[in-house]
Amino acid sequence: MSSTVDRIAEPWGPRTPYGPPARPAEPSTWPVRVDCFLADGLAESDVDRWAQSAAVLHSNGDGLDIAVKDDRIVGVRGRAVDRVNHGRVDPKDLYGWQANHSADRLTTPLIRDGGRLVETDWDTAMGRIVDRSKRLLEHPGGWGRFGFHTSGQLFLEEYYALGVIGKAGLGTPHMDGNTRLCTATAAAALKASFGTDGQPGSYTDVDHCDAIALWGHNVAETQTVLWMRMLDRRSGPRPPAMIAVDPRTTAVAQEADVHLAIRNGTNLALVNGIAHLLITSGRIDESYVHAHTLGFDALEQVAADHPPARVAEICGIATRDLEAAAEIIGSCDRLLSTVLQGFYQSNQATAASCGVNNLHLLRGMIGRPGAGIYQMNGQPTAQNTREAGADGDLPGMRNWDNREHIEQLARLWNVDPIQIPHWAPPTHAMQVFRYAEQGSIELLWISGTNPAVSMPELSRIRRILAKADLMVVVQDLFLSETAALADVVLPAAGWGEKLGTFTSVDRTVHLSEQAVDPPGDARSDLDIFLDYARRMDFRDRDGGPLITWTGPEDVFEAWKACSAGRPCDYTGITYDRLREGSGIQWPCTPQHPDGTERLYTDGVFNTDPDFCETYGHDLPTGAAHTEEQYRAKEPGGRAFLHAVSYERPPETPDDDFPLLLTTGRTLYQFHTRTKTGRAAQLHDAAPDVWVEISPDDAAAAGVAEGDLVRVESARGALEAPARISRIRPGLVFVPFHYGSWDVDDADRPARAANELTLTAWDPVSKQPMFKVAAVQITKVADGTGPAPAPTLGASAPVAADAVPATVGGPGARATSTQGGLTT
Repeated sequence: MSSTVDRIAEPWGPRTPYGPPARPAEPSTWPVRVDCFLADGLAESDVDRWAQSAAVLHSNGDGLDIAVKDDRIVGVRGRAVDRVNHGRVDPKDLYGWQANHSADRLTTPLIRDGGRLVETDWDTAMGRIVDRSKRLLEHPGGWGRFGFHTSGQLFLEEYYALGVIGKAGLGTPHMDGNTRLCTATAAAALKASFGTDGQPGSYTDVDHCDAIALWGHNVAETQTVLWMRMLDRRSGPRPPAMIAVDPRTTAVAQEADVHLAIRNGTNLALVNGIAHLLITSGRIDESYVHAHTLGFDALEQVAADHPPARVAEICGIATRDLEAAAEIIGSCDRLLSTVLQGFYQSNQATAASCGVNNLHLLRGMIGRPGAGIYQMNGQPTAQNTREAGADGDLPGMRNWDNREHIEQLARLWNVDPIQIPHWAPPTHAMQVFRYAEQGSIELLWISGTNPAVSMPELSRIRRILAKADLMVVVQDLFLSETAALADVVLPAAGWGEKLGTFTSVDRTVHLSEQAVDPPGDARSDLDIFLDYARRMDFRDRDGGPLITWTGPEDVFEAWKACSAGRPCDYTGITYDRLREGSGIQWPCTPQHPDGTERLYTDGVFNTDPDFCETYGHDLPTGAAHTEEQYRAKEPGGRAFLHAVSYERPPETPDDDFPLLLTTGRTLYQFHTRTKTGRAAQLHDAAPDVWVEISPDDAAAAGVAEGDLVRVESARGALEAPARISRIRPGLVFVPFHYGSWDVDDADRPARAANELTLTAWDPVSKQPMFKVAAVQITKVADGTGPAPAPTLGASAPVAADAVPATVGGPGARATSTQGGLTT
């Protein structure tokens, strides 16, 4: 059956209800629904060829094919055989590919000359970078003069090349990226509880579970295909119960059986309170806890300090709602939890996220169908950033404090172990920018990201990027707010214009084929990194070239050798196998070529001291534990239960700033809109920033729907139309996608949410706290109509007329074919 659906007005498409498999060992019963959108009224029969790929405007990893006609991308179609999405496509991916054709694509290198960016050739641009690099390395400690800030949107091969260049070529520890802002806490929580990074669960847990708990995860907007899967289960026989933890009345909250609209910054109190109810009601799996965990006594003691009445008061919720959530978690047989920015970007982020892991360990809900955890990622290739060592981790999920792990890399790369930075913890992104601010970092290379919009306290970030003594290199598709401040701008190839692999939240690896050539002189990120390595002439310990790769598959084979024997073992995966249609989950070895659907099925975790990725931290302070302290715990493959008491956020409302700001995403945009803002359907659906406030707060400020308001913190201000919704009173929501200024209109009032956010971060994950800034609101002018915010997928409006006229239309219609492949 085929239908045409406006996927802006109906972002999740038609339902295909289904129930759980009859037995846990049986495969998924989620029906196929193939979504397709082609440009210019084309039919699928008009397409010259289809190139295999996967989605890159979220972290779900949906398999899809790129339609090519006359050597141009003309659309996308979901892949029915892919294990992740069964043919479905997120609206951002249905329309976002059109950004590849934007007239303002960067097609030639730029250099700053006389205060202006001017066009140049590759030799001149790379020559400037290499000349500066070599001069910095001539001085003692020159390695410390380099900083790298990368993305969650490159390919695995590109990250690994960058990691080797930085760690073995230059020897710098100052490597991180925007994944620090997005999902660093996911990695930190997985390491802290289970010993290493890597999601325990599988997307097929949605098929088997009888309860779903979404902890600070607005999945309906951030991973729409995963939400489609959940909605289809909820629409079918034996639907799972659902809990939503979110201060906004999102689509997820409206669907949930229990909505916990807690006060921002109180996540840890909530999970401790639920742990208390599970323990005191006897709803824990004592045999599992005894055999497979450490730390129960301490957790029991901390949980006792979080009784229901106290937790309800801290969180600002009803005791009965807390107890209802605990009843679902305590009585279900197969609990699936998902965690995202509502926890990661908030107060006590790592401790709270570990608190969710605690609940699963207490109930023995891990490692079996339907009983799983997704410590979610926000970006399509964030997992690869962490795996391949382009951020603060070592490649292959190795421990920077483990001498044998350093020697493994030294043998692999044929360098002296001292060349690989391991004398102190790797430098996180917030500290990288601090070093640039102080002047110790003199070359900052930014690839595929836009920190002039995405970092907290943007006025400070702009000052850093504009420093005269800092060389800023940016490689990107467009002249972003960050690129406009750079000294050298390198035009990069985008998705569909290069070859490589990337990995989704549940460890599914996909291949993305090159469908078309990049425009003008743009080059793939891998080609740029390899060119830099050749020009720098990095050498191994025998005097040979450090890097000999010439293309993506060479790098992938080298990465496989690096991953061998580690948690993220790729040795059983090849490009040819990935071309067979569906992605493959790691770990995947020649002995287990089908991959591994779930981790820890035997209750043995990656906590062995010789294997683990970290020796752990004191979660309240971030102080690192020593190897000796860790070994003394004798983990023996057991997971860690973490006991941490709730503490107030570093910034709370006061008389001057009486409200609390939270930032987040909207369904129709991704990150700083460098791609989605250039697709007409997505731009028109959410064209500009808005400020979401409750009816009570609007009345107190004399604000009506659509009025122009000023939101101000101790760090900055923005102006935007007000949208009155069923958000928690005392809370203000602003989507973070929108830049501070347009290149063509620099005088417009600030509109970036991160003008307001504070420079503070979690002590363990080092992820910034974007969701706990104190603000005030004042009315600036009467409005002329509803605020420019989409209704579907956003917090439900109070006024029915708040639906913008720009949502949907003929240009947004896509086909959906159910029950089989499209023809």
